[in-house]
Amino acid sequence: MTDSAVQQATRVAPAAPHDFQPPGFVRQVTTMVWRSLKHIKRQPEMLTDVTIQPVMFVLLFAFVFGGSIVIPGFIYREWLMPGIMAQTMAFSAFIVAIGLNMDLGKGIIDRFRSLPISRGSVLVGRSIYSIIHSSIGIFVMSVTGLAIGWRIHNGVGKALLAFGLLLLFGFAMIWVGILVGSSMRSPEAVNGLMFTTIFPITFLANTFAPTVGMASWLRTLAEWNPISALVQAMRELWGNGPAALPDAALPLHYPVLTTVLWSVAITAVVAPLAVRAFIRRTTD
Repeated sequence: MTDSAVQQATRVAPAAPHDFQPPGFVRQVTTMVWRSLKHIKRQPEMLTDVTIQPVMFVLLFAFVFGGSIVIPGFIYREWLMPGIMAQTMAFSAFIVAIGLNMDLGKGIIDRFRSLPISRGSVLVGRSIYSIIHSSIGIFVMSVTGLAIGWRIHNGVGKALLAFGLLLLFGFAMIWVGILVGSSMRSPEAVNGLMFTTIFPITFLANTFAPTVGMASWLRTLAEWNPISALVQAMRELWGNGPAALPDAALPLHYPVLTTVLWSVAITAVVAPLAVRAFIRRTTD
């Protein structure tokens, strides 16, 4: 046998090209959520805004302001809890806005773009993590509220409906956070904008004091505030507060329906703007 024949006989066939299959969308989202959760393990101080802060708010408002605010027929500590929970869920926009902006600024999103994953998985993963993060705060506040006398009086079904409305509104606020986080150029700018908008909005409502004592124009603004409808819905579903007064604005007479409509409307308007801002920010 000649040398050429031997070489031909012993030649190894080239390996077939590897057929790479990128992970599915659910796996991508799960990985993104797990990535964010691991940050909590490595930086437990990230939980201060949903552990220490809620407890501080509950105790301060319940014992410092509670003595000067009277709700006829109800205990102020119970009346207060839906308001603080709604404020905490509104602040979920902070979490996603700052986290997303930091990822954009540090170039982490650019690294993700080099991977065979969908850019949508980054937003969905960040959103789910934000809901989990805020839910921890709701749980901590619920335990704190139970310790100071807060109770749910209208059964499990209405209780779960109230918590569901809280999560639905939080989902809408997350898109606000994505829009701000994608549009601003630094975490400081995000923090400044969110603090000067979300914080006053949560106070210009029925969260911590009844609207009946406000000036007429201010009361109108407060009662049409989406947070007021959410708080009123939770109070009625949990039995923590009275029904809306006859002269109250229309949203407070149908708080559950109004909360759903506000949440859907905010999501429908803000979500496309947020996705567009994120794509524009992550496109060369």
